[in-house]
Amino acid sequence: MHTPTPEQQAIIDAAKGSVDNLLVNALAGAAKTTTLEMVCNTITDIPILSLAFNKRIADEMKKRLPTHVEARTMNSLGHGVWAQAIARKLSVDPNKTIGIARAIIKEMPKLKQDRYWDALAEVLRWVRIAKRDGYVPPSWRSIARFHMDTEAWLSRYRDAPEDFMYQFIDDILDRSISAANAGGIDFDDQIYMPVCFGGQWSKFPLVLIDEFQDLNELQHEMLSKLAVKRLIGVGDPWQSIYGFRGAKQNGMASAQERWNMRELTLSTTFRVPRLGVERAWFRVPHMRAREGAPDGRVESLATWDASAIPDGAAIVCRNNAPLFAVALKLLRQRRHVKLIGMDIGSGLVRMLKRLGPLDMSHQQMVDAIDVWAMEQLRAEKNEETITEKAECLKVLCAPLAAHWTLYEAIANAEDLFKQNGPIQMLSGHKAKGLEWDTVFHLDPWRVPSRFTREGTEEWEQEQNVRYVIETRFKHELFLIDTEGFVGTESCG
Repeated sequence: MHTPTPEQQAIIDAAKGSVDNLLVNALAGAAKTTTLEMVCNTITDIPILSLAFNKRIADEMKKRLPTHVEARTMNSLGHGVWAQAIARKLSVDPNKTIGIARAIIKEMPKLKQDRYWDALAEVLRWVRIAKRDGYVPPSWRSIARFHMDTEAWLSRYRDAPEDFMYQFIDDILDRSISAANAGGIDFDDQIYMPVCFGGQWSKFPLVLIDEFQDLNELQHEMLSKLAVKRLIGVGDPWQSIYGFRGAKQNGMASAQERWNMRELTLSTTFRVPRLGVERAWFRVPHMRAREGAPDGRVESLATWDASAIPDGAAIVCRNNAPLFAVALKLLRQRRHVKLIGMDIGSGLVRMLKRLGPLDMSHQQMVDAIDVWAMEQLRAEKNEETITEKAECLKVLCAPLAAHWTLYEAIANAEDLFKQNGPIQMLSGHKAKGLEWDTVFHLDPWRVPSRFTREGTEEWEQEQNVRYVIETRFKHELFLIDTEGFVGTESCG
């Protein structure tokens, strides 16, 4: 292990020499995991709980941390607490919520069903948000140990569900809670049930928590049950980009106030070269390159082709549609790609299959997509979400042959999402926590999103998205535009 930097040493000294709760602002690539390892190797006389954001990070921490440190995910801890609370072995079903929702719709009168089938994806999204925020339906509030009521919950969001969805959401949650009490849970239940409905939590004299800026309301509440003496939280407020999926707004600042945390900083990046650090100063002017760091390369390419992308590189974009468009162009140039974290792929293919008859022409597909988008917008659905989906569908329908039909478009889309090549393509939100030697920022003009207003929390998170994307590279960063791609022949 290398000699601690002055900033790392200050954190080690504060962790060992005081009883303060600590909040560490760790910038991109600033060796936060190494710093936590140093802390754990210094404090050896008490058991320590190290909480990781996902299993991959938890497994890495288990390998790196000494034996007196227990490295866990919050989900695995909550799972055990709830199993003990109901004295049952739990069965995890990732499709639990959609199964409940489908059963409820099938019980409805036939004339009502179509409306709810069409709204199913949106309702499921709100159910997940509800669980992450700690919203409990009225039927269960009398026994809940923690809950957010309807008004407090919905006041957090500018795009509340449509009126007809409210009872549907409550009905799903009602049955989901009943199932969880019988041992049937999904991943969200692993935290939702023990925090909202109780259980026996292990107590630790020191709790370390990583990615503090991404914790949601319930995870903050869970921390209060685990940390009985000291809490050391590590995160980067400028990498806060998950507000759309329930991360607590200004989570690090509110945690600092709640737990009276002393603030420290890790500002030296060991990943990003000097030119990348200078580019990041628009967001984090206190970021510094490590001593002896290379200059690296940051360049805008007005035009580019498939040969410009080396195997092992990443192409990252704010939106998915440009990634699909470029992926299809690269495949036509016999360059193989892999779309990372594209869980929306199967949903988009299903939407294509519902556009109309398989012999639809390209223009008929475009018209059908426009009709769908207008209907969604008239129903006051989230404009950004609808516009993004429509753009993705149109890219997937783009003709690759003279007589292009919906049948070919569906087959082409299914093939795209199965690709497993050496060029990785992903959104800025999926790139967080990853790094590559070479990164291509595709369509950088898309940040901030045109659907956000300057000065809002959403606009601030958009600035963070750019910071995240442009601090993933170790050697080269190229700024490229979808329209700048050259070399793909036109369809015949």
